[in-house]
Amino acid sequence: MSDMDLSKFEKKIHLRNIQVEDIDEIIELSKVCFPNMKPWTKAQLKSHIKHFPEGQLCVEYEDKIIGSCSSLIVNFDEYDVKHTWDEITDKGYIKNHNYDGDNLYGIEVMVHPDYRRMKIGRRLYDARKELAQRMNLKSIIIGGRIPNYHKHAEEMSPREYVEEVRAQNIYDPVLTFQLMNGFILKRINNNYLKDDDNSMKYATLMEWPNIDYMPQTKRIYKTSFPVRVFVVQYMMKQINSFHDFAHQCEYYVDISSDYKSDFIVFPEIFTTQLLSFIEEKSPSLAIRRLTRYTEDYIKLFTDLAVKYNVNIIGGSHFVEEDGDIYNIAYLFRRDGTIDKQYKLHITPNEERWWGIQPGDEIKIFDTDCGKISILICYDMEFPELSRIVAERGANIIFSPFCTDDRQGYLRVRYCAQARAVENQVYTVIAGTVGNLTEAENMDIQYAQSAIFTPSDFSFPRDGIVAECTPNIEMVIVGDIDLEVLRRSRSSGSVRQFNNRRTDLYEITVKEAKNTKKNDGFEYDPEI
Repeated sequence: MSDMDLSKFEKKIHLRNIQVEDIDEIIELSKVCFPNMKPWTKAQLKSHIKHFPEGQLCVEYEDKIIGSCSSLIVNFDEYDVKHTWDEITDKGYIKNHNYDGDNLYGIEVMVHPDYRRMKIGRRLYDARKELAQRMNLKSIIIGGRIPNYHKHAEEMSPREYVEEVRAQNIYDPVLTFQLMNGFILKRINNNYLKDDDNSMKYATLMEWPNIDYMPQTKRIYKTSFPVRVFVVQYMMKQINSFHDFAHQCEYYVDISSDYKSDFIVFPEIFTTQLLSFIEEKSPSLAIRRLTRYTEDYIKLFTDLAVKYNVNIIGGSHFVEEDGDIYNIAYLFRRDGTIDKQYKLHITPNEERWWGIQPGDEIKIFDTDCGKISILICYDMEFPELSRIVAERGANIIFSPFCTDDRQGYLRVRYCAQARAVENQVYTVIAGTVGNLTEAENMDIQYAQSAIFTPSDFSFPRDGIVAECTPNIEMVIVGDIDLEVLRRSRSSGSVRQFNNRRTDLYEITVKEAKNTKKNDGFEYDPEI
């Protein structure tokens, strides 16, 4: 009796981690699965594999990828429950992935339409559950699409639709599947995924609890997470060259490194010190000549951040783009990457003397010490901006400033303190002092730089970590604790951040009409 060759009947199906060589195939799969939505980019998928390779899974059938899923680990307590897909995924790059986090967050599941009766999605969900159990994570959290909602949007609200799906009166291919796989509905978020028209941009926040989770002491009783901030109250005085300026800046960065600081903060437009040797009497022309030092400035602080292992808030600098002048604050990370924030509100003085133009984008920056924001001077006086960045996850707001009199300084200070209280964040202000006798409109300055906290028992009684002596050249160093901040938000005497009446009011951000171009110095996600 001869043996039958069974190999010809075999169907080769294999679940494995995604590799770099799979990227093109994954992109094509996303185009097929979601034809009306923006597909993954190569840069995003490379970033997934780089930051969390274990969380990137695919199903291969007959040597063809027919399904995939992507995930990252987060401390979900650090995010607003009313988050967007862009916020939780760092715009799809997952650079915010945290191996020490408690929660696995699923950001995408795809199954080829021709293979949707083979329980491919179930295989991927089970693999995620096994991963969560293996890594001892508390839960899996997802923001689930409701792709059939557009068919019922005129007759019912998202909540009514979800309840009908839960009652099995309506079938939704995603929500029904998730409920069948043990996920619990937590809430409904709007504006979750901006190009998900079928779901009308709504998403269900759902959670699968890992019943095998073994609490770890470090996760339940988190130790303090101090961040050391070094603030420079910078003296504006006569110099003779860019070398003099660089020498003075390196001096401060060197000291901050000796104190093992995580951030050093310089003031707004402190680079106008270069005007002391630029021979141009017209203020507007002098500023345009100042912009010629932009590349020297960026190279200097990039080198200093890497050399001294400290994140630098490089004050701000006037930059020319397409013939216009902008006031831009740069973040120089100690890993060598660079980001920037345009000043959004221009003072009458800046407009009249220098013709400065406003930016049009509010940004949040990921750092090795969590999410931060930079609001330049006048921007701190508009409470909407601080609320927006706090909602997007910023725990520290840095505000470089430059004021010429005490009244102007107090506007910045009082507003910075108010922003710290009302948003339960840390705020840091750094200003210039001294004078530039040869520079028009920069002839005198007034400042008292400081580090502010919310107002509660866990913080200094006056809400001040440290502050400079007014109007002299000096520095301050202070530790701010992000874990104390988290606890204050969740269990403080008052909880301004969590107690917002979003049923009555909310702040929305309009889409920018003219987003500023990349100037070549920003972080490239392909790198």
